[in-house]
Amino acid sequence: MALDITAAAVDPALLDLPWDIPLEEWPSSLLAALPRGISRHVVRFVNLSGRVLAVKEIGETVAHHEYDILRDLSRLDVPSVDPVAVITGRVGRDGEELNAVLITEHLQFSLPYRALFSLSMREDTAKRLIDALALLLVRLHLIGFYWGDVSLSNTLFRRDAGEFAAYLVDAETGELHPKLTPGQREYDVDLARTNIIGELMDLQAGGYFPMDVDPIDVGDRIRTQYNLLWTEVTAEQSLPNDQRQYLVSDRIRRLNDLGFDVAELRMASDDTGEHLVIQPKVVDAGHHNRKFMRLTGMDVGEHQARRLLGDIDAWRATHDMQDVPVEQAAHDWLTNVFAPVVRSIPRELAGKLEPAQLYHEYLEHRWYMAQQVGHDVSREDALASYITNILQSKRDEAVLLEPASERSSSFSAASHPDLW
Repeated sequence: MALDITAAAVDPALLDLPWDIPLEEWPSSLLAALPRGISRHVVRFVNLSGRVLAVKEIGETVAHHEYDILRDLSRLDVPSVDPVAVITGRVGRDGEELNAVLITEHLQFSLPYRALFSLSMREDTAKRLIDALALLLVRLHLIGFYWGDVSLSNTLFRRDAGEFAAYLVDAETGELHPKLTPGQREYDVDLARTNIIGELMDLQAGGYFPMDVDPIDVGDRIRTQYNLLWTEVTAEQSLPNDQRQYLVSDRIRRLNDLGFDVAELRMASDDTGEHLVIQPKVVDAGHHNRKFMRLTGMDVGEHQARRLLGDIDAWRATHDMQDVPVEQAAHDWLTNVFAPVVRSIPRELAGKLEPAQLYHEYLEHRWYMAQQVGHDVSREDALASYITNILQSKRDEAVLLEPASERSSSFSAASHPDLW
């Protein structure tokens, strides 16, 4: 049987991989040294044509289903891994048929949750991961996506300023609908809670989660955060007519703070005519990301964009540029502030973090140093200290993850938790 490749654009180099060998027997010379999360299937990472691909051995029907779902999610601009191809028709060297494979592109600078807990065994880490997963779940439900297998294991996380951004990585059970029923949404949330509690218990048993923290209490957070977000994004609100202008603006501002733009808002008077009933009808995630991209052309995380937009505002205020158009100020900031910091990073350390995350951490470190000494710290001094005391000891999150060496610096995870 000949190989059958389903792909939007076929890379000829795919044909050079040993598809006649079961994935778990592939030679280490082909593999990329990346952390693998827990999976019910055999998964391997390979270097191919200058990029890293994740290859998952799976049944043919499920492979095609997941490939199609991931393409739909990518088209809808939902945070998820990008599908590359499905390969079927594999036959082993002994003549036995082999499972199909689904190939996706590795999400650079992303980490499975277990890798994050090996870096920092803190309750706060779990809460930030759960908050990121709750936001992802709301975004998925808004577009009518029923996940059916929500867990930390089926999610990858990227650092996003002081928070995390969550990306869907496993869509085997996913379904797209015009609109989800309350029961479908509730099932996803319940399943997420159950799985998260189990995953935290496993971490605790392995010594990677504090023993004095109750995994059930932490796991309950997914329901609380999801309900808060869903209500803010979708609920009707009745406003007195004499306060409607202020309160409508306040609702939109709260949604913007959560990272959503309001593309459509339904407004109607109630039966008495004394109140205005409003309800967001169309909301798009990525409010700060879109604004920052418009100003700089850079595509960064939502929290990173919010932080960097704040730095642009601070730059304008301290350099008497309030009367200068924000587009010009952003260009000056990018040229004279952001770029010099990123260019100063030694080449051998450039793969540690994304540029936007690196700049955020540099800002945090500079602020921390100023607090310690009681006065402003120059860019040069802060950058030199950050590179020496923080960046050098970090693991390379772009392509390779190995345990970090012991940190002898006083700038530890305990004293400077936002950087870890």
